[in-house]
Amino acid sequence: MPRLGRTARALATLLLAVGAAAPALPAHAGPTAAQADPAHAAVPEKPLQHIVPAPVRVTPRPGTTYHLTPDTRIYTHPGSRAAEQVGEFLADVLRPSTGYRLPVVPGASGKGVSLLLTGADPRVGDEGYQLDVTRRGVVIRAKTAAGLFAGVQTFRQILPAKVEAKSKQRGPWTAPGGSILDYPRYAHRGAMLDVARHFFSVDEVKRYIDQIALYKVNKLHLHLADDQGWRLEIKSWPRLATYGGSTEVGGGPGGYYTQEQYKDLVAYAAARHIEVIPEIDMPGHTNAALASYAELNCDGVAPPLYTGIEVGFSSLCIDKDITYKFVDDVLREVAALTPGKYIHIGGDEAHATTDPDFIAFMNKVLPMVTKYGKQASGWHEFVKANPPASAVPQFWGTKTVAADMVEAAKRGNEIVLSPATKAYLDMKYDEHTPLGLKWAGYTDVEDAYDWNPGAYVQDLPAEAVKGVEAPLWTETLTKSADLEYMAFPRLPAIAELGWSPWSTHSWDDFKVRLAAQADRWHVLGINFYPSPQVPWK
Repeated sequence: MPRLGRTARALATLLLAVGAAAPALPAHAGPTAAQADPAHAAVPEKPLQHIVPAPVRVTPRPGTTYHLTPDTRIYTHPGSRAAEQVGEFLADVLRPSTGYRLPVVPGASGKGVSLLLTGADPRVGDEGYQLDVTRRGVVIRAKTAAGLFAGVQTFRQILPAKVEAKSKQRGPWTAPGGSILDYPRYAHRGAMLDVARHFFSVDEVKRYIDQIALYKVNKLHLHLADDQGWRLEIKSWPRLATYGGSTEVGGGPGGYYTQEQYKDLVAYAAARHIEVIPEIDMPGHTNAALASYAELNCDGVAPPLYTGIEVGFSSLCIDKDITYKFVDDVLREVAALTPGKYIHIGGDEAHATTDPDFIAFMNKVLPMVTKYGKQASGWHEFVKANPPASAVPQFWGTKTVAADMVEAAKRGNEIVLSPATKAYLDMKYDEHTPLGLKWAGYTDVEDAYDWNPGAYVQDLPAEAVKGVEAPLWTETLTKSADLEYMAFPRLPAIAELGWSPWSTHSWDDFKVRLAAQADRWHVLGINFYPSPQVPWK
């Protein structure tokens, strides 16, 4: 993860102290009079036109409305446990607010809500769907359960926002008639959460998983280890978690996930069709490990635990055999816990490691990832080690010229784009933002939205872009309300870049659709920044 020059670091440390003393941020009902533009009209109620991310095609049926009633049933594709699970997910969303039973039953019917794995347009692929709303019923068709789930998330958005409530509300529960054909632009639509700088509990991570799932994000990249904390139990090296996880930025209590808790998180994400990508950053960003085991240091002396936000000072000892025993053990255990395809091995800001040592290290570590049946992902610096074509570099640069990414693409690597000036959710919105950092500049919602991943890096072929990811680093963030304030409303902007076809891209259209999401965020209790760029109601 890129970070700070010395002047910027000093400023960030001061801001961190100020942020730590700041009161909790309230959930916002909308912009203040000073923030709002009085020329903006109120957002009209047009739920089919207000879906985020924008679907490929929306065809309204004027005058047609479907009503959920106490007799509504949710029908799922006969014999498909995966479809049934999506049906149960939908029922769990709708039951508290409606008070309806909404039984989930196998079969197909012209009435109720049907989730079917047949009859979808071939263009939907592995994650797309068709959604049709008539007076008699709602039918979602897809080729896979992931597609059904995406359709369900869209269906939620065309119902009244209060359908998200956890207590019984007054109806009616109506959905506008129409049909939607939808499928994603990119296979990788990610959100990264840094639990190393500040630790976030299992329940807090699950809350974030639910929030990113609303916008069809399908990868959760968990930054599990850094200088300030090691957050995953490794049974062959237990002090990594018990000692290395015992603090965080500012000196708080830290914490870690047991292997059972991590597996629970992975399963929770999988039920929402999100793949967890664990990151163990190396050879830099490793002070928590170095403090836990003296033998990982070249001089055999363990440094103290670290609670600041400086970067680039730590490194595993490249020349010691024990280093590779350590890395092999960690990768073996992480791979066994992670059913997804990828393990992220970091590789960024290894300023304390010479380039020859860095390359020697990666040449030993990359085959270990393969040995345990995974593909390597890493921050874009690791391409200097010429990783195999199966490896996925993640570009976080602040410039649009990146010759190393272009060369990696020529060797067959697909690139995930997380440009810090666009996709880093921890950057301040403006000079008044009480949280976050600003080393990559200020990033308001239009900045986050108005770029084309397929044409962003000069000379990088569009077909070399695997997708986009929105990292959320937590040097200044300590609780869920902080995460939400920085992620919303920018996370939906990045999610739309990952999902929607470029032909639908329009800031003027997007800001209106985004404004319509606010009612749902209020019901869900999501704390968000009321950007003056958005015409909130």
